[in-house]
Amino acid sequence: MKPDAILIAGPTASGKSALALALAERLDGTVINADSMQVYRDLHVITARPTADETARAPHLLYGHVDAAENFSVGRYVADARAAIETVRAAGRLPIFCGGTGLYFKALTKGLSAVPPVPEAVRETVRAMLDARGPEGLHAVLAEKSPEEAARLAPRDRLRVARALEVLLATGRPLAAWHAAAEPPVLNPDACLSLFLAPDREKLYARIDARFAAMMEAGALAEVAELRARKLDPLLPAMRAHGVPGLIAYLNGESSIEAAIAKGRQDTRHYAKRQFTWFRHQLPDWPWVAPEAARDDVLVRLGAI
Repeated sequence: MKPDAILIAGPTASGKSALALALAERLDGTVINADSMQVYRDLHVITARPTADETARAPHLLYGHVDAAENFSVGRYVADARAAIETVRAAGRLPIFCGGTGLYFKALTKGLSAVPPVPEAVRETVRAMLDARGPEGLHAVLAEKSPEEAARLAPRDRLRVARALEVLLATGRPLAAWHAAAEPPVLNPDACLSLFLAPDREKLYARIDARFAAMMEAGALAEVAELRARKLDPLLPAMRAHGVPGLIAYLNGESSIEAAIAKGRQDTRHYAKRQFTWFRHQLPDWPWVAPEAARDDVLVRLGAI
């Protein structure tokens, strides 16, 4: 049976884009980006976005459609993804989501939380209370303000108690009320074919290093120089993409090019490790598949071979 969508996740440099393109060609699909950095127009080379040759082989959506000056949000992504799905289905094609941003996949398949961001000052206040009173003391504070919310939580569950109190202090509404108001998922996970590419770690790290070298040869430094010339806020997401801070430091005369490249590679390796951990805990039901076996795995699950 044809799925509503194929969802391909995995750590950076694991071969997701190549797999998505191969499946799009085989299954009459359209590749939809699910990477939070590849949305930015200014970051083509440094994020290894699909090339013109690749996008000519199958339609690609949500790549490079956001200016680097924007602080792109998960909510905006979900809205854009919903519109992309409608476009793809109207054309009679199969949506194939591809990327490494776990929050995007979680929002698509589990719904988007309505909880607004908690100000850092509130977080610091709750952390100080937790340090001073312990989890049970913090639970008592929560119980005074919202007995119903406190009753849902174990007094010694420090993380959940702290989160509940943060949201209550920041918004005046209990966390349960925000969860009840959450937007429904865009995709039914039971109707989608999902997989997480799980390469051997050492091979992955070698691919990361080789890909960074290839990006440098393809003009990553010039691309970052153009971004630097815009004098954007350094805290914007696009300005913190892996490789960008180190290369800007080199362009500012604050480090050598060798140090900038080493930083870019190391930051990317650390990110890959975090991606493994995040998906293992946040989307534990997704099958983990070796990249070299992934294409046949998908086609077998679809009954296509």
